[in-house]
Amino acid sequence: MIEVLIFYLHIVGALYAFTKNWQKGNIKDGIFAILIIGLFFSIGWALTGTIAHVFYPKSWNSIYFTSDTLSLVLLLIPEIIFFYYYFYKESSTPKNA
Repeated sequence: MIEVLIFYLHIVGALYAFTKNWQKGNIKDGIFAILIIGLFFSIGWALTGTIAHVFYPKSWNSIYFTSDTLSLVLLLIPEIIFFYYYFYKESSTPKNA
């Protein structure tokens, strides 16, 4: 159940990044943002999935929390930092008129 919530957060983040980059640039920038998010997600989930399967015993699995849930939670931490600096935070350099 927690996995579904995390996947929905990723969908909302991807839509936000697409819309922001599309409005600032063009449609290619929006698609590029989604591709960056997909690449970061797939590589990150592969890495955190391996870590979670090593450290999380199978006897602790329940309906609500499994090793896959742990890997997605571990992935969410660096992704939040990445989303903040790459998509959300505006550049601090002054713009020339």
